Amino acid sequence: MSPHLQVWRWHVTMAASILFRVTIGAASVAAVLLVGWLGAVAFGPDAFARIGACLATPLGLFVGFGLTVVLFSFLLNGARHLINDAGQGLTLKPANLLSNIAVWGPVPLAVAFFALLFATGRISL
Repeated sequence: MSPHLQVWRWHVTMAASILFRVTIGAASVAAVLLVGWLGAVAFGPDAFARIGACLATPLGLFVGFGLTVVLFSFLLNGARHLINDAGQGLTLKPANLLSNIAVWGPVPLAVAFFALLFATGRISL
């Protein structure tokens, strides 16, 4: 076992740091999917329609929702890092607040975004 696990107790700033690293990995997967989507665009309307049909399935919507969570997580963690790099929010209370926002904020933001998409008719089941 790593010695730091006996020394440090778990706190939200650690979770935010780990989540940011996971988000970067998930964004890499999203980049591969984006390249596939661009390839479908390049192959013409039939290939684009097939990709659109795949994205409209429940699995496609689930993956889209997950990537939306990744996007919001990346944005919130990036904002947290930007604030910290400016020398702000480094004391205990602001650091915990920013970390809580970065850890818990992406899911409600993604739910609100998808609710907006469903409400406006941009996507449907």
